[in-house]
Parts: sequence; C-alpha cells; structure tokens
Amino acid sequence: MFPALLPSMKFFLMKLWMTREQYILATQQNHLPRTENPQFYPVGIYGWRKRCLYFFVLLLLVTAIVNLAMTIWILKVMNFTVDGMGNLRVTKEGIRLEGISEFLLPLYVKEIHSRKDSPLVLQSDRNVTLNARNAQGQLTGQLTVGADAVEAQCKKFEVRASEGGKVLFSANEEEITIGADRLKVTGTEGAVFGHSVETPHIRAEPSQDLKLESPTRSLIMEAPRGVQVSADAGDFKATCRKELHLQSTEGEIFLNADTIRLGNLPVGSFSAAPPSSPAPQQTVYELCACPNGKLYLSPAGTGSTCHSSSSICLWH
Repeated sequence: MFPALLPSMKFFLMKLWMTREQYILATQQNHLPRTENPQFYPVGIYGWRKRCLYFFVLLLLVTAIVNLAMTIWILKVMNFTVDGMGNLRVTKEGIRLEGISEFLLPLYVKEIHSRKDSPLVLQSDRNVTLNARNAQGQLTGQLTVGADAVEAQCKKFEVRASEGGKVLFSANEEEITIGADRLKVTGTEGAVFGHSVETPHIRAEPSQDLKLESPTRSLIMEAPRGVQVSADAGDFKATCRKELHLQSTEGEIFLNADTIRLGNLPVGSFSAAPPSSPAPQQTVYELCACPNGKLYLSPAGTGSTCHSSSSICLWH
C-alpha cells in the first residue's frame, strides 16, 4: 500500500516546484523599475501547500522506515545469510538442505545424496515416484513406491552387489537371471513354478529333506543324458497311489543290490502232497510271470510250479 503513494507524492512535489519556477520567471520578465507604488511578492511555498509538502515528506519518511523494518524482519525470520536461506545452503558443489524439506511441485535434480553420517529418507503421504527421461523428454524408466506395492517400469532391472558390482538379480522381457551363489527359499509352502524349471543341481539344506511335489498334476524330470537320483546316507523311496512305471526304450533296467525284495505279490495255490497228509509249512516260493508281465509267487516244488498255479493270471 505504501509504495503505491510514491508516484502521487512525486507528482505533487513536481507541481509545487513548477509553480515556484513559473513565479520566478514571471517576475524576472518584468525588469523595468517601477517608481509608483512598489509591491513586494514573497518567494517560496506558504500556506496549505507548505503544510501538504511537510505532510507528504513525513509520510514518505514513515513509509521508508516501515519498509526497512519489514525487510529486516523478513531477513530475520527467513534466516537469510551470506551462504543461503534457512536450512538451504548454497555451496560450490550445489545446494545443501538440512533437516526436513517439503516440495510441493516436481523436483528436477541431477544427483541427490545425504551426509556421510545420516541416511536419506524420501517420504510422501501417497507415493514416491522417480522418473528418468531421455534427451527428447520421453519416459525411459520409472520407480514408484506406494502403500500397496513397489513398481518398476524399465527395459531392464538389475540388482548388483556392493563389492565388485556382480549382478545378483536381473530381469527383462525375455528372462530373469539370479546371479547369487545360492538361492534359498524359506517359505513353509516352498517354491511354486507355473512352468518348466531348468537347473543343473537341486539340493536341500544340511539335515533337511528335499521334496519335489505336484499336488494335482504330474511331476516330470527330463534330461537328454540321464537323470541321477542318489541318497548317500539314507533311503530312497518312490511311492504312488496307482501305478509305478519303470520303462527303458532301448536299454535295460538294472537292479543292483545285496537283497531285492518284492512285497505283497499274489501267491498261487499248488500242493504236490496227497490230500490226507498234513500240509507242511511253505517257506520257499518260485517267482513266476504272466504273459502280460505281472509277477506272482508259486510254492516251490521239485520242478517248476508256475504252470500249475497259472490261474492267478486269469484272476487278475
């Protein structure tokens, strides 16, 4: 409000000064001496004009003092110094902010880093979004940290180790690469794969069991040069509800062990002794095979008894 009065005050002072100058010029033009009834005209500003001049000079002085006081107050409140303003410091390396800072509009910077002894915290009521653009202003990468998820949109996403820069995790449109020495899954439900898995080695933790399971579908392990399953310090068990198939299209099925046991095989009925004599306890059986490949046991005799008890092939 006060600065708006300055032009009107200047105009009024100029008008008063022009009136004085016109009066002096008018008196100087009439240089002829007058002998009759000489009159003296006062030179200067008198009356209400003089009072108005003093009032405006006083008003101008008060306005200047108020402006000076307000300037000093603003400098004190905003903490203006030679190095900057408030928590903002201007250094040779750039701009330095100390404490909590709020940005209401987009922030465009080349590099943001914290002090060596404190972390860098980015906080927002909704989300924090980091955008990367090329020279044409097109969006090339985006990282959004929201309340529900963390989303990254880019052509390739990489996670590198702090020492050596080794790629620990890499993902693009074609594949996902895990470069760590070991992938550890600690969930109680294990790892679920929707499609095929290719790996040279699957190993459980020491003193822990390794379980491969397909709850509703089949489990297939394939390798062009062979599949090897070994248990060096324990048992190897393969169980199924219906049928267990061991098939070799070109080679053979080789079972190598000190003892090979086939349990729950059907037993055929055969007796070479007369009906009146008591039947001795049978301890030795003969392993027989049906034409369809089924195996069954037949009581051993002096000769082969498979043909005599072959009716079991018809029952099953």
